[in-house]
Amino acid sequence: MNNPLLANATLPPFSKIKPAHIVPAIDQLLSDARASVAQHLAATQHYTWKNLVEPLEDADDKLNKAWSPVSHLNSVVNSDELRDAYNACLPRLSAYSTEMGQNEALFNAYRFIEGSEEFATLDLAQQKIISNALRDFKLSGIGLDSEKKLRYKDISQELSALSSNYEENLLDATNAWSKVLRDEQDLAGLPASALAQAKQTAQSHDKDGWMITLQFPSYISVMTYADNRELRREHYEAYATRASELGPHAGQWDNSENMEKILALRHEKAQLLGFNNYAELSLATKMAEKPEDVIHFLEDLADRSYRPARKDLAELRDFAKQQHELDDLQSWDMAYFSEKMRLHFYQLSQEEVKAYFPVTRVLPGLFAIVEKLYGLQIAELSDFDSYHPDVRFFQIHDQSGSLRGQFYLDLYAREKKRGGAWMDDCVGRKKSGDAIQTPVAYLTCNFTPPTGDTPALLTHDDVTTLFHEFGHGLHHMLTQVDHLGVSGINGVEWDAVELPSQFMENWCWEQEALALISGHYQTDEKLPESLFNKMLAAKNFQAGMIMVRQLEFSLFDFRIHKDYDTKQGGRIYEILEQVREQVAVVKPPKFNRFAHSFSHIFAGGYGAGYYSYKWAEVLSSDAFSLFEEKGIFDQPTGRAFLNNILEKGGSQNAMDLFIKFRGRKPTIDALLRHNGIAA
Repeated sequence: MNNPLLANATLPPFSKIKPAHIVPAIDQLLSDARASVAQHLAATQHYTWKNLVEPLEDADDKLNKAWSPVSHLNSVVNSDELRDAYNACLPRLSAYSTEMGQNEALFNAYRFIEGSEEFATLDLAQQKIISNALRDFKLSGIGLDSEKKLRYKDISQELSALSSNYEENLLDATNAWSKVLRDEQDLAGLPASALAQAKQTAQSHDKDGWMITLQFPSYISVMTYADNRELRREHYEAYATRASELGPHAGQWDNSENMEKILALRHEKAQLLGFNNYAELSLATKMAEKPEDVIHFLEDLADRSYRPARKDLAELRDFAKQQHELDDLQSWDMAYFSEKMRLHFYQLSQEEVKAYFPVTRVLPGLFAIVEKLYGLQIAELSDFDSYHPDVRFFQIHDQSGSLRGQFYLDLYAREKKRGGAWMDDCVGRKKSGDAIQTPVAYLTCNFTPPTGDTPALLTHDDVTTLFHEFGHGLHHMLTQVDHLGVSGINGVEWDAVELPSQFMENWCWEQEALALISGHYQTDEKLPESLFNKMLAAKNFQAGMIMVRQLEFSLFDFRIHKDYDTKQGGRIYEILEQVREQVAVVKPPKFNRFAHSFSHIFAGGYGAGYYSYKWAEVLSSDAFSLFEEKGIFDQPTGRAFLNNILEKGGSQNAMDLFIKFRGRKPTIDALLRHNGIAA
């Protein structure tokens, strides 16, 4: 019992968890869970919520409370020993999941509950859990013959291993490349903050000079500011060829085979279950009903955005030619000349804006906004068990003083940490007797860390990212649903899961809200109105290009899954090329291997679902338009969003919840207006 992962703790005992604990703990918990299922199935033939579903949720909860810190540590403080233990558990967890999904006796027990008189007396959340479970049994192959069931299990295990390997290749390839520059002149154009960061990185590696890496804050500062075009090209190539057969580490961590196998296995799995392709299977748990609807939605948006996007690119080319005598605008020039153009036309410098968004102002301001909207109090605790010195810990209380949620905040980029930003579920809310298990979230970003005495300064994009992830966190933590299967983000249709996150981003553009989250890091001066007006004027700068780029990602993802052909294989770059011909205005160089690092779809949960970002943006823009009508801190509207969306989790269909909040179905108008594109 001295294994910390068996303590069933709500807050993980990070400092005590060692790689050697992981496999024995997971083996023990899986064994306990199997025994629990067998015991509760054998105990009666008259199944109820109390004698079957509840004890199984408890077993799943114990397993999650052990696995969630392991999975999180693997993402944020990766090491060889941790990685080995993590990977050793994946086939075990996958086998257990498939075994439960194909357990005939368990399936029949759930069907018994659905058909019993008790079903009508269950609350909406409990009924939803039963109906979701019956759907998921079918999607786990309950109806297959024994040979096909076995094949389904093998596919699931292999997919789990391939996705993990894809993610590891990307992390290793990102960490492998760096460049040390001895002469500051080589980094001419970089602002002081980026130079200080490069200096600090070099020192942490015992090097003289300045070190640039493929961690995103380092990469984006070179792309945006470095006057040295050859350096930009070299850095771009290293970044754009990560984990591929090309570039400075060609073939060393190549994801080509992983991608082909993932697509082939997803397709085979879909066909085993009676779907034509994986896109159809993916939509079985989403709001969208059929693949044609998704394609139509994306192509319609592309049609509306294509002309503005072409105009954006033409203006950038003209600017680069007329102001800087550059005739051949390349991918490694885009961010650099866009920044120059923004400065030229709007007198708006990202670097100037950053000075007004130190983390020390943004975070308390974000909490103040949430307090105004939902009446919540957020307080930091200093005494908690952590896994890294950068990590902070907070509690959320409501107006009655009840503890509603807790979260870990891990904001800065570092080696051995997966790139990007995400919210993850540490512990979900559930009720046992009179006790409520408080939900806990991990909120993770990869911002530029503080340097010396200067606090971390966030770009406005960083601020938006923080609000986005916090929106996910609120969805997870503010739930009032008492049953684990549909509390928080559990059971929410995947193409609605981005609604609360994208919704929160809107406050980053409102003057009243900006007054709370901004203050010059040296003088504490509020964001000047003149600067805000410049930001507003530049808000939709290149919005057309940004829109078609997201649509390119979404269509590419959906089509490689919908149009997969067993004879021809994945045709990954062939299809990407077709999509670019259709919607893109910027054509990257032939060596660009974007798909090799598109972990959202190959290693995350977004396979044939990346369109969710755009669909949820329709929902979030339309939801926010009600605040635009009533006032951005209108409390009745805030309460309505809290009660109808955030607190309900996955207990009801997302469309029904949206209609309850908005009084009607969503329309696309607000999204187009917010992006400066004519309806």
